[in-house]
Amino acid sequence: MNEVLAGRALAKRFGQTVALGGVDIAVQAGEAVAIMGPSGSGKSTLLHCLAGIMKPDSGEVHLLGQRIDAMGERQRSALRRTRFGFVFQFGQLLPELPAEENVALPLMLGGVPRLQAVRQARDWFGPLGLQGMETRRPGELSGGQAQRVAIARALVSKPAVVFADEPTGALDQNTGHDTMRLLVQATKHNGASLIVVTHDPNVAAACDRTVEVRDGQILALR
Repeated sequence: MNEVLAGRALAKRFGQTVALGGVDIAVQAGEAVAIMGPSGSGKSTLLHCLAGIMKPDSGEVHLLGQRIDAMGERQRSALRRTRFGFVFQFGQLLPELPAEENVALPLMLGGVPRLQAVRQARDWFGPLGLQGMETRRPGELSGGQAQRVAIARALVSKPAVVFADEPTGALDQNTGHDTMRLLVQATKHNGASLIVVTHDPNVAAACDRTVEVRDGQILALR
């Protein structure tokens, strides 16, 4: 496998608190990696540094061999829109837009005309079991359906890496299991790598590999 994303000696402090204490991590093409740890362990900070949302105090982040932590905010913003996809705990869909436009949003923000973007977005509704829900607004969807729309939005621009932060945290156990299975399958089918932050061992079990983070350090790889 080829290395897609790597963090090297990543360090981050918030005041006197060490969030990351020199972390090394590498993610391979098509790999699904779970980052586990208790609240305050540094796992979300690690995700934010890898995704270019936050700059580490020191260390480097490389995407497909290109260093991204040294980029300016405009470059990193464009990178997040085109090369990364995101799935959050509560979906963060725009309530005023129908599902198909929520999915198409990354494409439209990248300059794709609306009709073309929506056509591309609709291609995801069948594979994710959302047929007939294209014009429903988020308030008309169940929690599981809304998360599947969020998965489609994360994948529609064909990113290299999808980041998921507690993607099943707001769902019941059965819905969460189904959503996680779809997330892993759809991401791999799209040729992307997946990084999941979770405290749930059942979510981590759906991934290829688990990284355990405590007190800003990686304790175990399994």
